[in-house]
Amino acid sequence: MAYINDNYLKLKAGYLFPEIGRRYRAFAAANPSAKIIRCGIGDVTEPLAPAVITAMQKAVGEMASRETFKGYGDEQGCDFLREAIAKHDYQSRGCDIAADEVFVSDGSKCDTGNILDILGHNNVIAMTDPVYPVYVDTNVMAGNTGASNDKGEYAGLVYLPTTAENNFTPELPTRRVDVIYLCYPNNPTGAVATRETLAKWIAYAKANDTLILYDAAYYAYITDPAIPHSIYELPGGRDVAIEFRSYSKTAGFTGTRCAYTVVPKSVTGKAADGSRVDFHRLWNRRHTTKFNGVAYIVQRGAEATYSAEGKPQVKATIDFYMQNAAIIRKTLAELGLKVYGGVNAPYIWLKTPNNLKSWEFFDKLLSEAHVVGTPGSGFGAAGEGYFRISAFNSRANVEEAMNRFRTRLKI
Repeated sequence: MAYINDNYLKLKAGYLFPEIGRRYRAFAAANPSAKIIRCGIGDVTEPLAPAVITAMQKAVGEMASRETFKGYGDEQGCDFLREAIAKHDYQSRGCDIAADEVFVSDGSKCDTGNILDILGHNNVIAMTDPVYPVYVDTNVMAGNTGASNDKGEYAGLVYLPTTAENNFTPELPTRRVDVIYLCYPNNPTGAVATRETLAKWIAYAKANDTLILYDAAYYAYITDPAIPHSIYELPGGRDVAIEFRSYSKTAGFTGTRCAYTVVPKSVTGKAADGSRVDFHRLWNRRHTTKFNGVAYIVQRGAEATYSAEGKPQVKATIDFYMQNAAIIRKTLAELGLKVYGGVNAPYIWLKTPNNLKSWEFFDKLLSEAHVVGTPGSGFGAAGEGYFRISAFNSRANVEEAMNRFRTRLKI
């Protein structure tokens, strides 16, 4: 008999986004004439930058000749991409990050879950609430939690409420924790971390020997020049943090798949015998054992995002989505809704009207306006009573969705 991993049985009935899809399909089947606009899942809509397409096409051509054909590459990523990442994303902003501290992968979602492979099961783990569901669910799968309560909170995790009452800036843990997940710009709230906020977290991590898992997938959407793009911009950041980034939202690679994780050699953890071990060595071993690398063609496309042609093209697409965010934020505010985010992030986080529960508002929005969003409670107990609207959409869809908010939604 093959025994299962019983930890999976602790998971709630379904991952958030498949449940959204299930309700969407059920409504669409019952209302075939409804033209539904999806503003829920954060998938991009605009095409890849021309420089990226050109680079990929050239790489495809290389695969047609024995002399230029590429087979297996380094699992950690091609040198040309790792060096471009270190130079353009970090060293250009004063971060002391070397190319060999960069690990190219097929997605930050995967990496934020896979990082648990190199962490022990006796860690006290904290995360903000609401939070990207993958952080919680992968800890459940790994056996790092107990069962969940009626609010969906899992025993064994330390939750740090992040709501309008604390300006979406969680307080430092009142107890010592070993690992803390931070995400800035934040998904789902759209909040950002100031230099002062990050400095506090770094000081806490140093004082408590805490590892920070820093998800910066939306760094390219920061419009305020005073807001750090990376935790490594702060003194001491490279000694306490592992950072995750992705080309999915930055350059539209959601269907192409390319991301990277930065593991500085100065970040260490404790072995059972009390000795210090650098996470870089462990992650390199895990990465090279369980992963065969991102396709050469895709890595050439990612490299092109840093070219003289690629940079402004990628920025133009990001600007397009942020214009969408501005339209959404302005419209919802004019309707009297309390809105947050949408300034340094592509997500608008709104307070549901009339004290509606998150899923109640989801159903109301779908049935009355034929618009799909994301219930805040799906991101954690503290997300109850909130709702996320994504700016990743065509301009026509955003304008029509906002028109339906004005004319169809009874609030």
